[in-house]
Amino acid sequence: MTTVADLLKQKSPDVYTISPDQTVFHAIQMMDEKGVGALAVVAREKLAGMISERDYARKVILNGRSSKETQIKEIMTTQVYYVSPEQDTEDCMIIMTGHHIRHLPVLEETKLVGMISLGDVVKDIIKEQQDRISSLEKYLSWESSW
Repeated sequence: MTTVADLLKQKSPDVYTISPDQTVFHAIQMMDEKGVGALAVVAREKLAGMISERDYARKVILNGRSSKETQIKEIMTTQVYYVSPEQDTEDCMIIMTGHHIRHLPVLEETKLVGMISLGDVVKDIIKEQQDRISSLEKYLSWESSW
């Protein structure tokens, strides 16, 4: 099984963060600029929450609020699920599907060291399954040659 640390090695080392005092508009601009769907909200060098495109759609747009006047801390998700670098992709999949989330911060103790997405996890699980199938095919081919 691939570990979260292994996944992070395959990604850009950049972790995009934003302050809870910034506006939602600024967060959406940053997400667009960086090509990501969520940002870690960091206050006093600690993870305080997450803000995602889903938060924007559900808590700003649907409620008729202004993204230029609403601060991130007003709508961010504060119950943040996270993983450590030692955990594996199966752990990530269980957390993500169980809590209906698409992004997981990676913490070493209290330090934010990365972010993984559901796409990262799914790609890795598919690759592992393809590798397993390939190994079984080689084994069966070898067995039948005897």
